[in-house]
Amino acid sequence: MESLNQTQFTEFIILGFSNLADLQDLIFGIFLVVYLLTFSGNLTIIYITKCDPSLHKPMYFFLSNLSFLEMCYTSVTLPKMLQNLWTKNETISYKGCVTLLYFFVTFVGTECVLLSVMSYDRFVAICKPLRYSLIMSKKVCVILTSFSWLCGLMNSVVHSIFTFHLSFCHTNRINYFFCDIPPLLLLSCSDTSVNETVLLAAGAFIGCTPFLCIIVSYAYIILTILRIRTTKGRRKAFSTCTSHITVVVLYFGSVLFTYLRPISSYSMDKDRLIALLYSFLTPLLNPFIYTLKNKEVTNALAKACFKR
Repeated sequence: MESLNQTQFTEFIILGFSNLADLQDLIFGIFLVVYLLTFSGNLTIIYITKCDPSLHKPMYFFLSNLSFLEMCYTSVTLPKMLQNLWTKNETISYKGCVTLLYFFVTFVGTECVLLSVMSYDRFVAICKPLRYSLIMSKKVCVILTSFSWLCGLMNSVVHSIFTFHLSFCHTNRINYFFCDIPPLLLLSCSDTSVNETVLLAAGAFIGCTPFLCIIVSYAYIILTILRIRTTKGRRKAFSTCTSHITVVVLYFGSVLFTYLRPISSYSMDKDRLIALLYSFLTPLLNPFIYTLKNKEVTNALAKACFKR
């Protein structure tokens, strides 16, 4: 593996939407709206879960952490995209690419584990309701959230070290929207076999393991709900899970498709569209998914607006 100081490029060119030159201004406007809606929507979720006493529950503690994570997600990638679209300058420095990759991969890993933690919270709430407050204490919630961030950080350190010890000597044009592992591996002129192995192994640990935990949690949840005698009771119990299930399907479907495949099977023209799903669409939809079908959140939001 070649050393980092053998890299011949001091900057990369992120192609992004360069093939749609006539639509750059329109695309800039769309993504600016997406960023503002994502940031303000998730910030609103954090605000009402902190200010409304009725939402001081483990479920909403994790939700506020998820919203903060979504804000971080988009704040790492979208501002640079908007800058490139506005200035028509598609370059990013080598250090800037390293930094973006590090934080982006951190947030990807953290969200995978946090969504698994949220499914465990729902499992305890529905399957062990009498012990819920004891099991999901404030201390436990903080520990589980911290563990999610720790997993994301460790995952990112490993990938960042392996990725940026590669040599980039053929071209510095990234056919993607931001610096991510797959497009950089395709760009490298070094042997990437070790990197691909690490990507698949880490992906199995940080992606598949939480996903399997979610499946197991919901298997127990469904069995418990089916034992509830009344239709109203079953509907009420399941309604607390629908928002989380929707986010899990959107997020894990695109993330696992992106990171758990051989690099040789990648097609950046197609795969970068998949990246839009978990990088921008999920963070944008998160506030709407968790408010439209959640009466506690909508009531808290209505009270906050009425007070103003």
